[in-house]
Amino acid sequence: MTISSREDLLRSEDAALAYVLRECWPGGGRFCPRCGESRLYDLAGGRSRCARCKYTFQDFSGRWINNGGLSPLTWLRLADLFSREPTVHQMAVEAGLSYNATYKAVTTMRFAILAHATDAVQLLGPETGLGSFLRNRKLTGDPDSGGRGTVPVFGILERNGWLFIDLVSGMSAETVFHFNHSFHLKVERAGNLIWTDRYRHYDALVFCGDDSLPYEYLRRHDRPVAVECGTGFWAFAEKRLKLFKGITPRRFPLYLKELEFRYNMRHSDIFPVLVRYLCDFVPDMNPEGAAETAAGAARGHAAGSRG
Repeated sequence: MTISSREDLLRSEDAALAYVLRECWPGGGRFCPRCGESRLYDLAGGRSRCARCKYTFQDFSGRWINNGGLSPLTWLRLADLFSREPTVHQMAVEAGLSYNATYKAVTTMRFAILAHATDAVQLLGPETGLGSFLRNRKLTGDPDSGGRGTVPVFGILERNGWLFIDLVSGMSAETVFHFNHSFHLKVERAGNLIWTDRYRHYDALVFCGDDSLPYEYLRRHDRPVAVECGTGFWAFAEKRLKLFKGITPRRFPLYLKELEFRYNMRHSDIFPVLVRYLCDFVPDMNPEGAAETAAGAARGHAAGSRG
């Protein structure tokens, strides 16, 4: 997308709506988000009803872009701003929105990015607790409103210019502290942010702790950890992480996956990809609903390809 076409798109509500609808229904054919049926009845107010399961919906039902009650033009403007990495306060001022509305939109974008990661199923599982904020295909609440949760540990792996950030199952913050104290695993700290030297096949381990961790027991080392010297990602990520205010263990995976996304697309425009993610469906974290959603999506996409 050229700069001029982006500017034209961000001036018109009609153009924004048309662009978003193309992303929501890329094949042109519409289908029921619940069961995938393509036989629909048109209702008043832009709604439709499924001839198969009788589900009533509108074009954005069940999608990330349906969160917050914002117009398509506002969403596109926020996605454009997000791609340029301002603070939430700066985005709110430029978009003419309240801080809370902008913060909610940014959280939605981060969830949408995480949900499209290759390890999204694991990241939305019990080890992070993030999946508990997705109910009935909607983002409900703020991860920081759920009280104290777990402190997940992530492994950073960069190969051939591509970055992978994995949730290291079975690894706890306390285990990292133990390896540092007993086995001399080098560790660095900035506030509650902890990163380590190489561990197994990872360039580093990283996590965001809370006030319950015994930071005073960390052993200090004279030489920097390897990730500070050997990867392009850490130079990219460290200064950005320090700009994020009030990072908590529960929100930390959202920030990490945003950085992974930005780094792997550092030579590309993230705006169209981000809009495509926002127009996708929110995962249904109910096992029965997830199976129904997957089957419905398959039927819907098949119907769309036939159309």
